[in-house]
Amino acid sequence: MDEFFDLPTLIVIAVAVFVLFRLRSVLGTRTGNERPPAERRKPATEAATDDTVVPMRPRATPAPEQDDEYRIRKTDAEIEQMAKNNPELAAGLKDVVQADLSFTPKSFLEGAKQAYEMVVTAYAAGDRVTLKNLLEKDVFDGFQTAIADREKAGQTVDFTFVGLPKVEIADAEYDRKNVLITVRFHAEVVSATRDKDGALVDGNADQVQTIADEWTFARNPKSKDPNWKVVTTSQLD
Repeated sequence: MDEFFDLPTLIVIAVAVFVLFRLRSVLGTRTGNERPPAERRKPATEAATDDTVVPMRPRATPAPEQDDEYRIRKTDAEIEQMAKNNPELAAGLKDVVQADLSFTPKSFLEGAKQAYEMVVTAYAAGDRVTLKNLLEKDVFDGFQTAIADREKAGQTVDFTFVGLPKVEIADAEYDRKNVLITVRFHAEVVSATRDKDGALVDGNADQVQTIADEWTFARNPKSKDPNWKVVTTSQLD
C-alpha cells in the first residue's frame, strides 16, 4: 500500500491538483445560462455596421484640382460643340467663362429655352409679373405697351407652345461689365388672336406655325443675383 504513496507520486498528484484548480479559476464553469456562440459574436457584427466605423477602403474623394481640371475640360468640350467651327464665337464664350466661372454653355442654353417659353407664353396671357422678372426694363416696357394695346382693342390670344426644334448660341461677349449671350430660337407654336367678338384677327388656331427670334441675355458676373435677363429681342425673317 505504501508503494502508492511514495514521495514522487505525492508530488505529481499535488501538481495535477494545482493545475486543475488554476484552469477552473481561469475558464470558469458552465452554469447553463451561457449565451450560445452566435449571440456571443453578435456585438462584433453590430460594431461592423455602426456608422462610426471607418470602412477599410473609403471611397476616394477627388482633389479640388481634379474637379477644376474636369470642369475645364467639360466646358471646353461644350464650347467646341456650340461654336461649330466658329472661332469668334468660341473666343467669345471663353471670355464669358473667364468672367463668370459658374457659366457653362449647355446649362445656360437649357435655361434660355425655359425662359423663352415662359416669356412668349406670359406675353400671350398678358402676365406682366412673369415678364417683369425675366425682361430688362426697356424690353419689358415694350411688351407691356403691346399687351395694353391688345387689351384696349378687346383682343385675346389663344396660345399653345409646341416646342423648340432648333436653338443655338449666335454670339457671346464680355463687355467688362456684363456677359452677353445672343440666342436664336426657332419655335413651333399655335397662336390665334381674336377680337372682342371672337372673330379671328391673326394666326390660326388649328395650325402649328414656326416663329424665329433672336434674343440677347445679360448678367453682371460680379452680382450675387444668378439670374439672366433679356436685354434685346428681334424677330428673324
